[in-house]
Amino acid sequence: MRVAPFRSLLAALALGALAALPAARPAQAQVPPDVLSVGQIAEPLSLDPHRVTAVNDFRILVNLYDGLVRYRDGTLEVEPALAESWEISEDGTVYTFTLREGVTFHDGTPFDAEAVKFNFDRMLDEEHPYHDTGPFPLAFFFSAIEETEAVDERTVRFHLNEPYAPLLSNLAYPTGLIVSPAAVMEQGENFGRNPVGTGAFRFSVWEPNRQVALERNEDYWDGAPPLRGVVFRPITDNNARVNEMLSGGIDLMVEVPPQMVSSFAEDPAFIVHEQAGPHLWFLILNMAEPPFDSQAMRQAVNYAIDKQALVDQVLQGTATVAAGPTPPAFAWAYNEELEPYPYDPERARALIEEAGYGDGVEVTFLVTEGGSGMLDPVAMGTAIQADLAEVGIDASIETYEWNTYLGIVNPGLEGEGDMAEMAWMTNDPDTLPFLTLRTGAFPEEGGFNSGYYSNPEVDALLEEARRTTDQDERARLYREMQEIVHEDAPWAFIANWQQNAVTTDAVGNFALQPSFLLMLHDVTKSEG
Repeated sequence: MRVAPFRSLLAALALGALAALPAARPAQAQVPPDVLSVGQIAEPLSLDPHRVTAVNDFRILVNLYDGLVRYRDGTLEVEPALAESWEISEDGTVYTFTLREGVTFHDGTPFDAEAVKFNFDRMLDEEHPYHDTGPFPLAFFFSAIEETEAVDERTVRFHLNEPYAPLLSNLAYPTGLIVSPAAVMEQGENFGRNPVGTGAFRFSVWEPNRQVALERNEDYWDGAPPLRGVVFRPITDNNARVNEMLSGGIDLMVEVPPQMVSSFAEDPAFIVHEQAGPHLWFLILNMAEPPFDSQAMRQAVNYAIDKQALVDQVLQGTATVAAGPTPPAFAWAYNEELEPYPYDPERARALIEEAGYGDGVEVTFLVTEGGSGMLDPVAMGTAIQADLAEVGIDASIETYEWNTYLGIVNPGLEGEGDMAEMAWMTNDPDTLPFLTLRTGAFPEEGGFNSGYYSNPEVDALLEEARRTTDQDERARLYREMQEIVHEDAPWAFIANWQQNAVTTDAVGNFALQPSFLLMLHDVTKSEG
């Protein structure tokens, strides 16, 4: 298949979508039977896997690229991908991967050990000639790698500076996806707009704020996908996304508005998909400035918010109340003894009085219009604002588009706001706390600790846990960390979401993954 005919097909698809009527029933003729149209919640920031952090972007990237390993279908367990096998040294500091033979990037260049070395050196070596095509915000995942060695064409070896338990899981995460060195050298900083990987689909076109289109990779090492192509459409407004689903403009919608889940489930023309996963929705509290430099004030926020009402009324039962920083989906590491902060306005008022704000306090509350796993953020923000007002916290909401929002929150809340909504979907119990709760993860250090939480005991527990290869001991360390963070309350712990999506009944072989990624290699679409 050539790009030009596929782009002509995409133009026809776009025109069909524009003609869709909100009240219409699904009209599959609008979308060709061999092309899947996906309604996403936001415009991607980049298609360079090493430069992005949002699941919204990752859902596209995992169909363009492969990693050395990947998550086994329906699990967070790791299986071979571009690497056929691997060995780990007895002391846990050397990982040797045997690479799959005969794989090429979409630009025809070979995938080999030198390509793998290029990818990791690019992220980790500040002297690498293409390091300045960053930033690489999740390079933290691979900070234990001291050297990447291309032993021979099909063998690559990672030398670590210490044992690092999450390495394989992090290699399966989208930050570990392998890009074409030749394409990076040709495109430089523009690579994110002209991506080249080895995945089941190859890049066709990106029309900003309209669509990202991929076409089938006929030579895919794991077998060519049934679909001719996939179109990802950014539709930020919930109502617009629902209308596109109802009118046949899209075949698959991620993150269904909670109030619409039951309606789609009752309609035989649609299939609702649900899957539990490691998700946490929380409020970052700015500890660098008053009033949330006070532990009493941070605890007061946790007591002031009626989280069960949010889950029942705003989220329509699609989530559970969160107790702490680790999602219960990580059953082996989750501290089941932790209880969520109860809804207790009187206790909140007493703590506010204790902190010296008995006469009331004004705060700035940053809210996004929509973003990965953000759970109806405007409605949630408004409900939280009302709860806080009841205890004397006057929260002034400032609302931003998702990518703009990340550009404000990720560099740190100091001088920007007092509290901010955030959601993370993670792959390992190390990921979220290591990137967001360590002193060494302050934004100026390249991390995502946007609220400037610092506790040396938590730092030590997290460092020890990632060096510990015994899972029972890791679990003990993580559970102790959760107790401390729960008490320190650097965040308001709100909800753990059960992800959902809806497809038309013409879509087959689709399943949500615990990783929150969209794996479309095996998906089919009938003519209906």
